[in-house]
Amino acid sequence: MTNRIRWRHAACIATLGTSLAFGSAYAAESCAHHGQLDEHYCDDNNDLVADAPKDAKQWKDPSTIVFAYTPVEDPAVYANIFKPFTDYLAKCTGKKVIYYPVQSNSAEIEAMRSGRLHVAGFSTGPTGFAVNLAGAVPFAAMGTEKGPQGYRLISVVRKDSPYQKLSDLKGKRVAHTSPSSNSGNLAPLVLYPKEGLKPNEDYKPIMSGGHDKSAIGVASGDYDMAGIASSVYERMVARGTVKAGDLRVIYTSELFPTSSYAYAHDLKPELAAKIVTCFRDFRFPADMQKEFKGNDRFFPITYQKDWKVVRDIAEGSGTPYNKTAYEAQKARDEAKAKKKKEQAGQAKAPAE
Repeated sequence: MTNRIRWRHAACIATLGTSLAFGSAYAAESCAHHGQLDEHYCDDNNDLVADAPKDAKQWKDPSTIVFAYTPVEDPAVYANIFKPFTDYLAKCTGKKVIYYPVQSNSAEIEAMRSGRLHVAGFSTGPTGFAVNLAGAVPFAAMGTEKGPQGYRLISVVRKDSPYQKLSDLKGKRVAHTSPSSNSGNLAPLVLYPKEGLKPNEDYKPIMSGGHDKSAIGVASGDYDMAGIASSVYERMVARGTVKAGDLRVIYTSELFPTSSYAYAHDLKPELAAKIVTCFRDFRFPADMQKEFKGNDRFFPITYQKDWKVVRDIAEGSGTPYNKTAYEAQKARDEAKAKKKKEQAGQAKAPAE
């Protein structure tokens, strides 16, 4: 399928509109099929994302578009990186656009589900939760004229360590990132056993809280090995956050899709279509191309086709994208945020 046809397909999806806002449901008789979506959304056309609201009164046309990017690293860093695009999106749509720095995957999903977030880049794994529980409609991923960007799960150890293959890490300190992360947790659960290393049997995964924290933890000796996204690792090396010479890759997976870009379920159809067009026409300036490893555009994708390998990993790891799994992840994120706040408060408290 050519880029033009794929974008036309994505724009057509956008013009249909999106699903009902969370908290208001279709009349029972109007929805024949929910699929894996929350009961407040319909998937009568079986494309795995929420159908358009049937009532135009439920569409939203905000004066200010709120945009967010997945919190894989320091959110403040990306406010500046994305500024050329958010400025363009404002000009293209004729609306004010603000960047919303989310602190966790569940916070980003909750923001879209509650209607506070209109367009967002979701990490690979959490995209499924955003689709099923927040009515997100993925339509693009970063890429080039050749296709969308991808990344791999890589497993890193210290360069001077004795470990040469995954099976060498039995009984060792192995870091995962967070429960909902595709490359940071779900993929290792499914792929590592094939290499002779069974998570939760051969080792107890240590949740680091992020890909960057995992890489830094291995470099500093806190962990013996960590599974992280190759794209994050490459950005960290480029910035000098970690030195490539200090670490060694002992495992590389097949290619996964990178972050999806999705519009909120209840945007006015004309606005959703305009946003899709704006993404399609934008070309990254030099600084953005450098940050995102040569990607120069947003390439059209569909959740049904391009996220199949990710859904298969989720199912294979026993962590389907349902409400129970999401609420568990949300609780973990909230507990982590509370602990971080308490630690910050203790650090500021005057010594007795």
